[in-house]
Amino acid sequence: MKKRFTLPLLAAISFTIACNNSNNKTMDNSGSNPFYSESTLPFQTIDFDKIKDSDYAPAFKKGMQEHLDEIEKIAHNPEAPTFENTIVAMEKSGQLLSRVASAFFLMTGANTNDNLQKLQEDIAPKLAAHNDAIHLNSDLFKRIETIYKDRDKLDLDAESHHLIEFYQKKFVLAGARLSDAEKKLLKKLNEEEASLSAKFSNQLLDATKAGSLVISDAAQLEGLSDGEKEAAAANAKDNKMEGKWVFPLQNTTQQPLLTSLKDRSVREQLFNNSWTRTEKGDKNDTRQIVSRLAQIRASKAKLIGFNNYAEWNLQDQMVKDPQKIDDFFAQLVPAARAKAELEAKDIQALIDQQQGGFSLEPWDWNFYSEQVRKAKFDLDENEIKPYFELNSVLENGVFYAANKLYGITFKERKDLPVYHPDVRVFNVLEENGDTIGLFYCDFYKRDNKSGGAWMGNMVEQSKLLGTKPVIYNVCNYTKPADGQPALISFDDVTTTFHEFGHALHGFFADQMYPSLSGTNTARDFVELPSQFNEHWALHPDVLNNYAKHYQTGEVIPPTLVQKIKNAATFNQGYMFTELLAAANLDLQWHKLHASAPLQDVDSFEVQALKKSGLDIKVVPPRYRSSYFAHIWGGGYAAGYYAYIWTDMLNQDAYQWFVENGGMTRANGQRFRDLILSRGNTQDFEKMYENFRGRKPDIKPFLKSKGM
Repeated sequence: MKKRFTLPLLAAISFTIACNNSNNKTMDNSGSNPFYSESTLPFQTIDFDKIKDSDYAPAFKKGMQEHLDEIEKIAHNPEAPTFENTIVAMEKSGQLLSRVASAFFLMTGANTNDNLQKLQEDIAPKLAAHNDAIHLNSDLFKRIETIYKDRDKLDLDAESHHLIEFYQKKFVLAGARLSDAEKKLLKKLNEEEASLSAKFSNQLLDATKAGSLVISDAAQLEGLSDGEKEAAAANAKDNKMEGKWVFPLQNTTQQPLLTSLKDRSVREQLFNNSWTRTEKGDKNDTRQIVSRLAQIRASKAKLIGFNNYAEWNLQDQMVKDPQKIDDFFAQLVPAARAKAELEAKDIQALIDQQQGGFSLEPWDWNFYSEQVRKAKFDLDENEIKPYFELNSVLENGVFYAANKLYGITFKERKDLPVYHPDVRVFNVLEENGDTIGLFYCDFYKRDNKSGGAWMGNMVEQSKLLGTKPVIYNVCNYTKPADGQPALISFDDVTTTFHEFGHALHGFFADQMYPSLSGTNTARDFVELPSQFNEHWALHPDVLNNYAKHYQTGEVIPPTLVQKIKNAATFNQGYMFTELLAAANLDLQWHKLHASAPLQDVDSFEVQALKKSGLDIKVVPPRYRSSYFAHIWGGGYAAGYYAYIWTDMLNQDAYQWFVENGGMTRANGQRFRDLILSRGNTQDFEKMYENFRGRKPDIKPFLKSKGM
């Protein structure tokens, strides 16, 4: 996942940015605030040792004021509007705000606390107001429109032309053409949406923490490894529950431990903890927020002239029409559902064979599907985990593949401050020895960390600003007990390659302007590089370099590798159907018309799944509406389909590699030159076709899913 926290003109931040003109007397102008000047560390990386929680609020306030002052000067420049004095000037504006926001949203995602959560809810509407003060500034928009109309007469390079079009579309979609009365209403809606989105994220974090499975009886742990038990005991100790075992929830509906826990009642308890985490009628219940957010977004879309939020929000994407997504899904749902139903029959047959005496339920699926997989493919996760030690996966797998394809190397450094002891930092080096930037990785689960995995920038690449990328990957793997190796599943291996694919997209950015740099692309294109990078996890040369037994050093045997490959399409009916169900929920929430009343979240979800043909009791959606962080707090509203769309692009792109010699340095360079280094500098369909030589083909994607 790519989180949207970058801030050239604050255009790409998921919390749409904005301003407060309140009294400057409360502003900290002492100069002691670490955000008030550029970091003196390499690549202007964040100096976490100097930052206190109390620094963020005054820095946000001063940053918003400075940024608005800069924008006002641009908007009221007495000189005729030019590309330099308007567009470029906006690209250079807001540097203080960019610095504080980059640090703040990293911390609120990866290492938050009560103070930061409170500030997050307080600052969100102020940032929204600031964003509106820019995008709804009539004088500023007049200058942009003048430049836009004369753009073909200007002697500018292609990237500069694209930047003009980017700004014009951004402002129009943000409501720049509305009347004053309409702008006033839009501002109110934007502020309310920002507040509710921040509140949703915090309530979800608290609900997920509260939903941890707590076990008191050791007999109920049957099926878990010693490492998993030790980690859970350590979690309990950290939470002052010594003598018990605590298992934190991950953000998805299904939980990893459901594969191993033998006690069916414990599995049911764990599933229900996950399924109902935000639906308990307590302070963490998110359903009222979800219902109101959907209504706000529909109202905003109508105000700007669109039938629904999805139609509005897709205008700057690769897929620009919700109907095109519906048509795409229509090709996939019948086959996915049919495959899931066949898998369910196999699982029920195994339950009956074992005289279980019960019908398959969602909390049974992973436990028994693992047994079916063992029977069909003789593949046991516990048999392969010893070959996937996290440090080896990273350095001998992920980094090794990047070197083979792109020539880059990595050197760990211990001299830079980090925000948590688990974080590691690496220099990223070109073949000629030049440093591209810095890479931070934070892999282990904490109860003050948002669920899932994501990539973000501390510093954006920009030739205009003279900055190189500083990038982080955040994941949620189980931290081993002291002295034990971090052995991860093959799914976690794939996630590590995936998130580093996002990092590569950021490291290879080669743009003049920060708004167009690196991963600042459409949501339905940004997942292409990350999903594509997953392929190298099983490439023989790469696999044999990292998949070595943590005790013996033995390379993973070919028999185990073949089992992994044979099982690649196993359970794809389930996994793809739960993904499709979530994507359909997202789309249907955001196709609501402004005239629709506030929805009962549970009823809406039931009807939406039924309408899409994805109402399968034993295959719940990957994310339920009430804990769907991607769409209510993560910038993927009406955009979760992107994971499926970009997987289609990814499989087709990988087929090009298969047809042209596979994992070669030359092929890697071509992918870097035509995809990874292009950022948002041209139409995404054209960008893909330039690489592939034609439009994307869905057949490799269907084959990869066993359909």
